[in-house]
Amino acid sequence: MQGRLDQPLNDSGRELAAVTGRAMKDIRFDRCISSPLKRAAETAEIILRESGNDIPIMFDDRLLEIDFGDLEGKKLSEMGEVGNMFFTAPFRFKGFPGGETIQDVCARTQDFIKELIAEDDGKNYLVSTHGCAMRAMINYLNDDPDDYWYGHAPYNCSATVVEVEKGTPRLVEVDKVYYDRSLIVDRYIRNTDR
Repeated sequence: MQGRLDQPLNDSGRELAAVTGRAMKDIRFDRCISSPLKRAAETAEIILRESGNDIPIMFDDRLLEIDFGDLEGKKLSEMGEVGNMFFTAPFRFKGFPGGETIQDVCARTQDFIKELIAEDDGKNYLVSTHGCAMRAMINYLNDDPDDYWYGHAPYNCSATVVEVEKGTPRLVEVDKVYYDRSLIVDRYIRNTDR
């Protein structure tokens, strides 16, 4: 569980970002905003390059991944019941020792997206963030907000699309992948053997 650990993408992550960027070559992005963590920033950089969008990347701390606190960098199997609750009952989950709760992540990421929505400027934004942060950001747009994980953690380098019309956001697509689906790694596993 990487959380706030600031590690770059691995080769697989770079390849998924490149494939995703090439698939987005017909999309004109007006702005790009990323989490300051290296893996999100590098994903944004690759997608912009491969899609032919030559725009700067701006950074916003509200897009950071959940803070795992004292459990940062641990395997899910080392987190015990705390890790299990994170996936199985996120809104009853009391948070990681020295870290954040799901409600904390929802508050900061939804503050970010609501600010963008309020602009309602008709522009296309590329936002590069992390799995838990993305789920938190769109949670209030979900028909069933209690289904925080949509049945699974977001797939690596998947796209979620939100359209805004007259100040009203609409969730159009969740977890769209542009690469071969056989490469998907489903991290929403409720057991502790990893």
